[in-house]
Amino acid sequence: MSRFLNHRDALLSPEIAQRVAAAIQALSYSPSPMAQALKRGRSRLVGLVVADITNPYSVAVLSGAEQACRQAGFLMMLFNLGNDQERESVGLRVLSTYQVEGFILNTMGLEPGAVVAQALQGRPVVLVDRLRQGLDVDFVSLDNRQAIGACVEHLVEAGYGEFLFVSEPLDRVSSRQERVQAFDALRTSLSGRIEGRWIETHVGDHAGLLSALRDLRARAVRPPALIAGNAVVTMRIVAAVAELGWRLGRDIGLIGIDDTPWAPYVGPGISALAQPTDALGGLAAQCLIERMAGLDSPARAIRLPGALMARGSTRLG
Repeated sequence: MSRFLNHRDALLSPEIAQRVAAAIQALSYSPSPMAQALKRGRSRLVGLVVADITNPYSVAVLSGAEQACRQAGFLMMLFNLGNDQERESVGLRVLSTYQVEGFILNTMGLEPGAVVAQALQGRPVVLVDRLRQGLDVDFVSLDNRQAIGACVEHLVEAGYGEFLFVSEPLDRVSSRQERVQAFDALRTSLSGRIEGRWIETHVGDHAGLLSALRDLRARAVRPPALIAGNAVVTMRIVAAVAELGWRLGRDIGLIGIDDTPWAPYVGPGISALAQPTDALGGLAAQCLIERMAGLDSPARAIRLPGALMARGSTRLG
């Protein structure tokens, strides 16, 4: 079919060409875009590998990256790791069989950089949110220091003074580490004005989170508040606060990294530090497209500020 479509005048007589054209119309045949791209030496496919597609952050970044790729004439293929760190190199190899031209990675970042580099087979890659040791490539992320600073400043101005920062397990995940480090630095610099500590919360450890919340309120001299490391932790905290029968804002404050569509409608509204997810996804795609076009320059690190969304969960009274 493809030979006929491309060379009908040279290959067939007018009568036979007309009969073949009628058959094509009857069968609703259309050329394969993949086959056409491969013939030209370009697939125009970009691979996106994410740690957990159920995480609202991953979905939002995917949307921004997909839109930017589409506008540039690229299609995106998604591979979800389901938080299984051992599937990362597998995912890269699977996408490579589809001749993807480059990768955007938002993964756990636990596999050795050398293993990942081997799976990439020399293709360009851009990292989103999480740095990787051993990979000197472009990196796009929230400015985590600015984000935690904005959260703490807002809570202090609102009248809170006893803080608990709650994170998913650090597990060498750079974004989680940066947020904890930023919180520790602020706790030290604001010593005397605020008190605080941080904990990790694991999937299934609901009892441990309940205990930490009870302890925070029991020892608090000043109004206590929670800072959630991401939207997943925010959901766990909301469930724990509801089980304890507390009211957000009055009994305990709450602000989380990541704003979500449901945040304004939970209780009095959940305060959040909104990440510029569309911009992050779009920038990651732009950086990758530039690399696929042959850009050869030192690796870039782009960090964007977040926006504070103040709601009732941080309003005392």
